[in-house]
Amino acid sequence: MITGRIWMSLAAALVAGPALAGDAGDAEEGRETYWRYCSSCHGEDADGMGPMRPVLIVQPVDLTELAEENGGVFPLVRVVERIDGRDPLVSHGSEMPVYGDFFSQGGRVTLETASGETVETSGAVADLVAYLRAIQGN
Repeated sequence: MITGRIWMSLAAALVAGPALAGDAGDAEEGRETYWRYCSSCHGEDADGMGPMRPVLIVQPVDLTELAEENGGVFPLVRVVERIDGRDPLVSHGSEMPVYGDFFSQGGRVTLETASGETVETSGAVADLVAYLRAIQGN
């Protein structure tokens, strides 16, 4: 079940529309993706406290603090590359796409950082990133 504080942040981000540079994904679709593929480790509040946490050697990060931990700027390129496998984490067993080809679905999307840097990824990753952006600071 999605908690009130994340739901309110997501709703505010959806109402705000494309206020963030590169906001090409669908945050609502991203929320569904998050629940299916990420919440078991990162938790229902995306705070890194998922039910799998106790058995993981490398602890999941709090995904609501990505921008805060990066000087207030959402680390778009780093997040995209972690999810789509270009910057693999050992804790994910190899590349993040341990879920088969799901993260390559949805066509190709180009996202843009606040500084104008671009990164190309799939629509599925763009949706997930839109959700992650929406929950920053929760």
